[in-house]
Amino acid sequence: MKEFLNLVPQDDALKILLSELDSSPVAEVISTKLAFGRITANPILAPHPLPEFRRSTVDGYAVRAIDTYGAGESLPAYLNDIGEVHMGKSTDLVLAPTECALIHTGGMLPKGADAVVMVENTQSSKSGEIEILRAVAVGENLINIGEDVKPGEVVIPSGRRIRAAEIGGMMALGFTEVAVTQKPRVGILSSGDEVIPPENQPLPGQVRDINSYTLAAVVEQIGGEAVHYGILPDKYATVLDTAKRAHSECDVVVITAGSSVSVRDLTATVIDELGQPGVLVHGVNIRPGKPTILGVCDGKPVIGLPGNPVSALVNVEMFVSPVVRKLLGEKSDQPKPTVYAKLLVNLASESGRVEWVPVQIFSSEDGWEADPVFGKSNLIFTLARADGLVRINPDATGLSAGEIVEVVLF
Repeated sequence: MKEFLNLVPQDDALKILLSELDSSPVAEVISTKLAFGRITANPILAPHPLPEFRRSTVDGYAVRAIDTYGAGESLPAYLNDIGEVHMGKSTDLVLAPTECALIHTGGMLPKGADAVVMVENTQSSKSGEIEILRAVAVGENLINIGEDVKPGEVVIPSGRRIRAAEIGGMMALGFTEVAVTQKPRVGILSSGDEVIPPENQPLPGQVRDINSYTLAAVVEQIGGEAVHYGILPDKYATVLDTAKRAHSECDVVVITAGSSVSVRDLTATVIDELGQPGVLVHGVNIRPGKPTILGVCDGKPVIGLPGNPVSALVNVEMFVSPVVRKLLGEKSDQPKPTVYAKLLVNLASESGRVEWVPVQIFSSEDGWEADPVFGKSNLIFTLARADGLVRINPDATGLSAGEIVEVVLF
């Protein structure tokens, strides 16, 4: 048996794959309100300061801070109330010494004011006069012009995944449209004589297709467009013809195949037929997912994943996700959601390879706890029951109960 003659470490395998990709994302302009989860194609610069006028952050009275110095409940300062700042309008009020004006949250500060006293720290002693029960400092309870952003400032860099906050910020600056990178099309081929559509009733020896749908869900979640090419028999000509079509129509091709040696060799041979340089890595020193095949064919990544559902799903996260993120132009330094938790049991591992172990996360009085979910790589609910994965590094022979481990969340 000649497969896996040169198992490549996981991190090295990914570097080899990504180094062969020339990422030049294509931009498209879409409505900002539809941009959640998309990747910015260009840096976004502020066309004007934000806010554009001095605003109060509380309900209270606009004052000159110097007029409140020394004020307290036992010895209040007395200021003359000269009027109210109306919301949504510019004000022509001007504060002179010992004067104040009623203002609401978000209201425009009148000229002469440099602070705001919260309404609960004031009281009305008589008509037209306000008692100030607490001193304030210059700048207290207000936002100055440009305190959020200044004109010309890069408020959102290129390659940033757009969240709710970015959408709000763009709307605040008047950007109702935004240039984002186009979604890479990821062709998904599922092969196996035993695999049938999920809506069919399996006969003895048959299994419903899992991988097409789990892989597509991951691709869609990270911002790609999943393109299904159906379930293929383990026939070289059929897989090759379909792979060629997917290669011509998509930016990435993912083939998830059966577990037999002959099927894995079939996938590698197909990848080599799709273009140069072909297969780059045939076997990764990782568990689960040793049979993973990584290739690039005429500039397009082609990845062969194991047929076992857990192996396929773990390795789509390890290899397909980084490829799609690079093709999207997403900056590689973006953090992944993780938590630190205390491991509840000992975990043994084989030295020399990376191992990913599914875990459930529980809250305790001392913080988070991680309880491994044990199961074979063809049992999909091993991952469905888990909240994330714990990495065991290749230089370790396992992890001990009580250790604090980093859990990469799904």
